[in-house]
Amino acid sequence: MKLNRKTFLTVFVLILFSGSIIFSVVSLFMDNNEPKSVYVIMETNIGEIEVELYNDLAPVTVENFVGYVEEGFFDGLCFHRVIPEFMIQGGGFYPNGTYKTPYDPITLESRNGQKNVRGSIAMARSSNPDSATSQFFINTVDNDALNYPNPDGYGYTVFGKVSKGMDVVDLIGLAATDDKETPYGVMNNWPVTEIIIERVYMKDK
Repeated sequence: MKLNRKTFLTVFVLILFSGSIIFSVVSLFMDNNEPKSVYVIMETNIGEIEVELYNDLAPVTVENFVGYVEEGFFDGLCFHRVIPEFMIQGGGFYPNGTYKTPYDPITLESRNGQKNVRGSIAMARSSNPDSATSQFFINTVDNDALNYPNPDGYGYTVFGKVSKGMDVVDLIGLAATDDKETPYGVMNNWPVTEIIIERVYMKDK
């Protein structure tokens, strides 16, 4: 059968329209399969650390952390606890040892399948599993003992990883430490030379 010009154009338009629908559906599924991550930049007085946050795997924890970031809560605090071949911890104290009061604690999300491997970022907490607030730590080695259900039946929530600047993390991890007199008593493993978190902000991807 021979198609006239009008019929040909109609068929051509229908093919284009159908292709557009198929492309849109495929794109939708592809978008849904992409990691739902957000990124933050942590500027310190010795270098910059970029952190990828697992918004889809630890939504409560990431929302909590991002809230602190967007408020500027971490700006001017320090890494107050450094243990070689273990981790570096910050997000709670000023360099002079003064504690910065955080907001309410959040629910533990340690059963998300993420491990405390080298470069991962996790929430610090007390013996109460649902006690994490603003303090976080970055693992400088694989710390299997912190994974759910260890060490106390609950584990520690991993909510992201260092995507750039692991050399800065390692440098912080090598810092000489000593006991620190604070208004709350003596704190161990405090860097002798202060490691200041100058600014933390969201990165546009």
